[in-house]
Amino acid sequence: MSEILSSVDQRTKLVGENRLELLLFRLGTHHTYAINVFKVKEVITIPKLNMMPGAHGNLRGVTAYRGMTIPIIDLRQAIRMKALDEGKQADRNVIITEYNRSVQGFMIGDVVSIVNTSWQDIQAPPKSIGKANFLTAITQIDIRGKRELVEIIDVEKVLADIIEYDVSISEDILDQAVVKHLQGRRILIVDDSSTARKQIRDTLEQLGLEILECHNGAEALALLKEWADAGKRVTEQILMMFTDAEMPEMDGYRLTAEVRADQRMADLFITLNTSLSGSFNQAMVEKVGCNRFISKFQPDLLVDVVQQRMREEIS
Repeated sequence: MSEILSSVDQRTKLVGENRLELLLFRLGTHHTYAINVFKVKEVITIPKLNMMPGAHGNLRGVTAYRGMTIPIIDLRQAIRMKALDEGKQADRNVIITEYNRSVQGFMIGDVVSIVNTSWQDIQAPPKSIGKANFLTAITQIDIRGKRELVEIIDVEKVLADIIEYDVSISEDILDQAVVKHLQGRRILIVDDSSTARKQIRDTLEQLGLEILECHNGAEALALLKEWADAGKRVTEQILMMFTDAEMPEMDGYRLTAEVRADQRMADLFITLNTSLSGSFNQAMVEKVGCNRFISKFQPDLLVDVVQQRMREEIS
């Protein structure tokens, strides 16, 4: 199965062009699900698992993987799908992924394919399905000659159900001389994951900041342009912007490039905050013009970035 991902390194050129590649798979039914290839390290058959007493109910066990011990998560159970009829089997493979600087595996059924598509064709799930869903986006893709709905899973929400995230801020990171200037200032968070937005909001509201939220780059750019068209200075409306990399309609790289190309908002302080990690992101930050890059989820680093921006303004 690993050959399906053999050219992942060559796919990095898609990022920055508002494009992505999705790994499509099934979970024992005819429905098709997906995650971004950039989060995937490998696809393997189900390995030998060791059970961990007292582990979360969504964990099937742990396994040895390339010198590490990693958890294996029952993805079907984690997104609260109905149980299969007796005799049917969903689990065939494991997707090894890296999110938020951690490696884990997700049990899935059959791998369908990898497809190249545009973020413009990726849409947020309809609001009518409620807040409890585990989708970050949906799209329609031709699969074997048939147009199918593909549901993109919010893996950050899946992991947040298992791992309790700590939003506490270390005392030694706080610069009280700077923090007092943050009271009432506004920060824009751009992320398609409600879990990721909540993590940032819960962290930064402790500093007295007011948080504005957008669900994707297109929505954020429209808001920034609305202010600029009304004659308002964007940097007076918000202190800075945190943006995810991967989002429906417009990704964070394209959003940053669009902001930098508009002289009315070109000086906005932008931090790329993504579950993707590594030197590639640092290179993209420099290419499109972000001020900082931090990987999710690190409360102290979020605070450090905000304080850095505030120091620039008051110095």
